[in-house]
Amino acid sequence: MITQRRKAKTVQIGDKAIGGQNPVLVQSMCNTKTTDVEKTVKQINDLTKAGCEIIRVAVPNILAAKSLGKIKKQIAIPLVADIHFDYRLALEALEQGVDKLRINPGNIGSKEKTEAVVKVAKNKGVPIRIGVNSGSLPQDILEKNEMQVTPEGMVEAALRHVEILEKLKFKDTIVSLKAPDAPRMIEAYRLFAKETDYPMHLGVTEAGLKFVGTIQSSIGIGTLLAEGIGDTIRVSLTDEPVEEVKVGWEILKSLDLRQRGRKLISCPTCGRTQIDLIKLAKQVEEATRGIKKNIKVAVMGCVVNGPGEAREADIGVTGGRGVGIIFKKDKILKTVPEDKIIETLLEEIEKL
Repeated sequence: MITQRRKAKTVQIGDKAIGGQNPVLVQSMCNTKTTDVEKTVKQINDLTKAGCEIIRVAVPNILAAKSLGKIKKQIAIPLVADIHFDYRLALEALEQGVDKLRINPGNIGSKEKTEAVVKVAKNKGVPIRIGVNSGSLPQDILEKNEMQVTPEGMVEAALRHVEILEKLKFKDTIVSLKAPDAPRMIEAYRLFAKETDYPMHLGVTEAGLKFVGTIQSSIGIGTLLAEGIGDTIRVSLTDEPVEEVKVGWEILKSLDLRQRGRKLISCPTCGRTQIDLIKLAKQVEEATRGIKKNIKVAVMGCVVNGPGEAREADIGVTGGRGVGIIFKKDKILKTVPEDKIIETLLEEIEKL
């Protein structure tokens, strides 16, 4: 059972609203050079097709900052500028029309420099995400915790940054508290959620390659979402960004928080299986990848139990001994030769 959603304040990011009762949005980050406008725009538009709803780009220098306006004009989703240390990059990003800044107010310079950024962001209605990372906590917080990164230390760092913005009367704040392991990340978000009502961006940083990273992120992000915590998510993978988006959507779909296209379920096989189920499941996955309907498709390996076990699926297939059985809910529709399974399944999906 999903816990009731945490009541976070609503913040507008371009044409998207987060917090409140708005849906949890899927984010990613480009791995292109931001100065390469053509490649960056292509990657963002490809990500948008895959379901990315907010995109972040690195802004390491002034040339990257000056490229943001050109990028913004050619994309359809909110653009976030990732800024570290140099407040002038934040000011230029705002001038270029970005929809959100990701900064840490405590590390972009003096109070006056922070005030300059916040003033412009407030005037333009641009929110700021405070991005606390376990790898870059203030020295005094580390020393207080015997140089250990603790969830409590991460929360303390976040609250410091929040206080800076609050003193400047800035309210459109979003917070993230990322760690490279799920337990610390989960606890940090839980603790922070009790302290404020700011919307929260979830993620496990440095999660790893696709397989391990998917598991880490699914546990970390999924646990918090199941507890009602979280307003945007990013699955960090050492892989192509489109894979991050795919995993992000599967996390949301697995918790029934949102649906996008078909949801595929398949059984793990056993000694009763009389068809090459792994091959069949992969074929169904590929054949139904582009389906936009919010449906559940089942691939089962047992003719005896398949339709009954997958009765909640909108449509499914099972098979054995050279034939395939197409079923809808728990009712058998057709029995077809094995080589006609995919073709027939797609025909029946069209009728839904």
